Amino acid sequence: MNEHFSFDQRLGIPIPDLHLDWHNYDEKTQNKILFDWEKIRGRIPDRIAELEQTINEKQAQLSTETNFPRSCELNNEIAELASIINDLWLWYRANQILSAKIHQ
Repeated sequence: MNEHFSFDQRLGIPIPDLHLDWHNYDEKTQNKILFDWEKIRGRIPDRIAELEQTINEKQAQLSTETNFPRSCELNNEIAELASIINDLWLWYRANQILSAKIHQ
């Protein structure tokens, strides 16, 4: 997106990657960062919905799986997806304060 964000492969979204303390950025740069973050943040619920769909598919597979090792793999995959969803919600909620600054 720009030099203030880096794509997080695990989360599937860019996340802030600030190299300076927030107050060391000029106002124009702060506003650009906040604007870009708001666009990214707005896509987080869609990303969560995608992951939830994948979890549902894996749970359906799990309900008919008779191979124990494969059942364990599916359980691990579901747990990892749930962990990603949790982290995405943390990013979404933790940055509401920053996102609110755009509207001030």
